[in-house]
Order: sequence, then C-alpha cells, then structure tokens
Amino acid sequence: MQHALAVVTVVVVGLLVGVEFAVAVFVNPIVDGLPHNSGLVARSSGARLLGRVMPFWYIGSVLLAGTWAGVAAKPVAGVAAGLLVLSVLMSVALLVPINSRAAQWTPETAPADWREQLGRWDRLHYVRVAVIVTSFVLLVLALA
Repeated sequence: MQHALAVVTVVVVGLLVGVEFAVAVFVNPIVDGLPHNSGLVARSSGARLLGRVMPFWYIGSVLLAGTWAGVAAKPVAGVAAGLLVLSVLMSVALLVPINSRAAQWTPETAPADWREQLGRWDRLHYVRVAVIVTSFVLLVLALA
C-alpha cells in the first residue's frame, strides 16, 4: 500500500508539474504570439478551463504529498508537501485574482493594461513552477 501511495503521489504531482511547466514555457508564449487579440481570447479560455480543474489538482497533490510524508516519515517528503502548500497559498493570494479577471475578458472588454496583468501572472507563475518542481524533486528523492 505504501508503495502504491508513493507512485500515485509522484504521478499526480509529476503531471501537475508537467502541465504547469508546459503552460509557462510553451503554451503562453505561443498564444501570446498570435496576431491581433487572439492570444487574449486563448488565454481567457485557458483561464476558465484551468481555473475549474487546477484547484482540485493542487489540493489533491497537497493531500497525497502530505499523506506520503506522514507514511514515509522522511523529512524531505514533509518539505515537499510544505512546498505544495506554499504553491496553493501563492495561487490563491497572487495568481487566482488575476486569472479570475482574465477569464472574463474579451477583446472588447479587456482593460487597457491586460498585457501587463498577464505579464505579472506569468512572472508569478514562473515562481510557482519553480516551487512545484522543487517539491516534485523532493518527493522523488523521498522514494529513494
């Protein structure tokens, strides 16, 4: 059972890291290069879709990592779980407010500073990605 929990935790957190990394490094830069305001439309759509899914994924990752940390009784797993908690706090306090606004934007209703707001979201997202990548590495180390 302990081995299964470890594998499920690493897979769930690993997929979360992969999606968030892809958004930061590939998806948003590609979308931002689209002509006219197509990038705004795509980012708004992505904000709505991922805004519905990611809370469950992040909370599930925290719960799995916390459970694994308790079962494994390895400090590195506890640090990994703590970093995932930090990523959730960052999300709620810093990224979700921007994302919630962006989810409602259309080319006609977006504020004049929409690019700056999305740029701020991107910068905060890079930090969050670094936090969850570090957490993932520590979870994998806890398996060793």
